[in-house]
Amino acid sequence: MRDSFTPAISSRMPGYRTAASDHANTSRHPKGLIDDLFLLSFFGDLAWDTLIFVKTHIAYISVGSNIGNRLENCRNGLQSLSASGDSRILAQSRIYTTEPVDYKDQDWFINMVVKFETSHDPFVLLDQIEAVQQAAGRITDPIRFGPRILDLDIILYDDRIIDSERLVVPHPRMHKRRFVLKPICDIDPTIRHPVLKQEMQVLLKQLGDEDQKVVEYK
Repeated sequence: MRDSFTPAISSRMPGYRTAASDHANTSRHPKGLIDDLFLLSFFGDLAWDTLIFVKTHIAYISVGSNIGNRLENCRNGLQSLSASGDSRILAQSRIYTTEPVDYKDQDWFINMVVKFETSHDPFVLLDQIEAVQQAAGRITDPIRFGPRILDLDIILYDDRIIDSERLVVPHPRMHKRRFVLKPICDIDPTIRHPVLKQEMQVLLKQLGDEDQKVVEYK
């Protein structure tokens, strides 16, 4: 069963999002949210309009759930993440049911990967993800790798390498996870891991055939 949440995609300058605003009020945009700002002004009969180009980034986010209505949890999480308009879905993988990894005594997960375009830096995006997970009912994880009502992870962010206490990108275990590699290959198997310098399809082939059962959701 293929379930798509992808909205219509408008054509514009690659890597930038456009938004119309009143020329006198461009300072209203929060500092730090908009970088590389370009103003193209047009004088019209009724108003002086400004076209703002906001630099955007590509983030790949892994989505999963194994508590309650798993698919609905994933759907609601994605809708909440894109509700502000600062991030939007460009592409989505197939949906899979996946065998638990590491902690086996739990139900199978629903998993997918979504390609997002976002104007947020990775830490602001992480703040939003944590807020969405908390709103879904995920407060603490008493068991590491245990059951989760909603699990959203930044897998890749442009080709950035981030190593901080709060966030590590690329995700440190993504190259070992079939439930990440298989869906990301649905979107683009030629994406290169920024650290390992190998394509996702190559990393997927390196996993053992018997490890981590992943079945397309029907």
